[in-house]
Amino acid sequence: MSSALPLPPELERVLFTRPQLRRRVARLGRRITVDYAGKNLVLVTVLRGGAFFLTELALAIDLPLTVDFLAISGFPGATVQPRVVQVLKDLEEDLVGKDVLLVEDVVDTGLTLAYILRLLRARRPASLEVCTLLDKNARRIVDIPLRYVGFQVPDVFVVGYGLDYRQRFRNLPFIGVLREETLADPSRA
Repeated sequence: MSSALPLPPELERVLFTRPQLRRRVARLGRRITVDYAGKNLVLVTVLRGGAFFLTELALAIDLPLTVDFLAISGFPGATVQPRVVQVLKDLEEDLVGKDVLLVEDVVDTGLTLAYILRLLRARRPASLEVCTLLDKNARRIVDIPLRYVGFQVPDVFVVGYGLDYRQRFRNLPFIGVLREETLADPSRA
């Protein structure tokens, strides 16, 4: 589906087009290539949404690197009461002494990210930084330094390019804004 085609009825508008995403990821890849030259780079992301951004970012980095994936459940901040975070799939890569770049699709409250960073720091990497495609800092509860940021986004519910609403819309090649009425009416999803 192209951003030039009619939007799904659940979406209000396109926030970032496919060409905008490609240009920004390429720019991030160039910066990371310079910053991590000569280092032992490991890209880590959280499944499922982060896999889309990580894949394209890895292709834009002109260095040897490895990739690994975490899967977690119980994202704190997703509801009024924070829930316990559980690791459903752990990393396979040993991070000791390696330069780790945590690749996130979106950072909003920072609660989940803070948990993941604690988990990764305990594995004694040489360095640990964060690269996020989207920074929704209007919702930030925990202040976390983000080394690389693709776009600042307003406090809206975004989907596409890996981001989902009830497991739908991940495969949109752009990032769109979900209509408020879709969020208010669970039967529409």
